[in-house]
Parts: sequence; C-alpha cells; structure tokens
Amino acid sequence: MARLIPAAERIVQARALIQKARDLAVPAESGRFDFSYVAQIKVILQQARDLVKFISYGPSTSDEMKADIQKIFEECDQANKEILHG
Repeated sequence: MARLIPAAERIVQARALIQKARDLAVPAESGRFDFSYVAQIKVILQQARDLVKFISYGPSTSDEMKADIQKIFEECDQANKEILHG
C-alpha cells in the first residue's frame, strides 16, 4: 500500500519538480523544439500539479495552504511559458 505524504511535504516536492523542469538541459542539436525535451518538461510539470491538486478538497486544509497550492499552479504555468515559449 502506498505511503501517505503530508500536504506540506507534497508542496515542497512540487516546488522541487518545478525547479527540476527549469534545470533540465536544453538539447544542443535541436534546442527547445525537441519533442522529447518538450515531453519531459510537460511530464515533470504535470507531476508537480498532480501532487497538490486534491489537497484543497480536504476538510482540514487551511486558507494559507490553499493559497500555496494556487501558487504552485501559477508557478507551473509560468515555468511552462518561460521554458518552452521563450
């Protein structure tokens, strides 16, 4: 059975995944337009979103934590734009 990860730890892991996407090396041959590179970025950012997407539905989730989750989604979108679009 899978181990339950506390919400605070999920937020930390999601931010680490966003940073991992930012740190991923751009392929020298084809640059940002390499399909494999784009797919890796998309998968990493989706993993970050998936880690936190259901936390806000919990009955004990504070407004502060909900704001952090919203920031994670915004950071994912911002990272996607910065990495893949320019």
